[in-house]
Amino acid sequence: MAKRKVFISGITGQDGSYLAELLLEKDYEVYGIVRRNSVTEHQRSRIYHLEDRVNLEYGDLLDVSSLERMLSVVKPDEIYNVGAQSHVRISFDIPQFTVQTNALGVLNLLEAYKFHCPNARFYQASSSEMFGRSVDDDGYQRETTRMEPTSPYGCSKVFGHNIVRHYRFAHNLFAVCGILFNHESPRRGSNFVTNKVAKGAVKIKLGMMDKLELGNVDAYRDWGHSKDYVRAMHMILNHTEPDDFVVATGITHSVREMCDYVFSKLDIDYRDVVVQNPKFLRAEELKYLRGDSTKLRDTFGWEPEYTFETLMDEMVDSWLNYYSKD
Repeated sequence: MAKRKVFISGITGQDGSYLAELLLEKDYEVYGIVRRNSVTEHQRSRIYHLEDRVNLEYGDLLDVSSLERMLSVVKPDEIYNVGAQSHVRISFDIPQFTVQTNALGVLNLLEAYKFHCPNARFYQASSSEMFGRSVDDDGYQRETTRMEPTSPYGCSKVFGHNIVRHYRFAHNLFAVCGILFNHESPRRGSNFVTNKVAKGAVKIKLGMMDKLELGNVDAYRDWGHSKDYVRAMHMILNHTEPDDFVVATGITHSVREMCDYVFSKLDIDYRDVVVQNPKFLRAEELKYLRGDSTKLRDTFGWEPEYTFETLMDEMVDSWLNYYSKD
């Protein structure tokens, strides 16, 4: 029996690399695109250990010809669009590129999907940032919560989310969205606050720096582990019918609480070393996110294997191991 084929945009990213690992374990034939970069070593660092097992070609969500070529040749059974300009704060600095990639890029991939492999299944990485300032009366955000994004990133993700739903109904495609709340891992870029805090705390512990500069430490987020969330992606895409699901732990923590936990783990009082730098503040702050993943849990029996504490422990230990090699 022939292996199922899967195409992953963003395969070199945090989610894409964990997703590739998961699908290889399930005996898929894995294909992905990588953007040309002058420093390929950094670009592919998350998938070095997979490069002899995955099929990579140069491509980009904004390069229609590369998407057309890949999907027409590969004819995948499953498509995961997890590529994006994914940094919310930076989306304020490069709003046009963010919207082009996260909105037009989705449309480009949908069109190639519709014409070349319409019998495939399509997963779109939607985001909790789409909810923005909107919170239900019980303090949660869920599939039915109104979307009021507070960043160019959030706005671009709303378009991507809605255009996927439109293609599902208009063209009878098996196209679904996973509305993922914040999810992290040691593979997260160190300019994201979780890994920035973990890395900074370790460097301060080792005497490599004195202060850690952050933005709004009173922002609350629902943080989970990328490994748990890519399991949910696969479940959502292999459901009996196309539908959209929130993926979240249901527990929220502030950046301040994160700092307290991480620095305490290293016997440091975060209040002595963490300072606020206005350049890391957003033009419009998003104060609170907390997801209700009841629909996902009831449908698939999904439960996260990581807690907030074990997630942060893993990230801190990763940096301790990294610097111990030096």
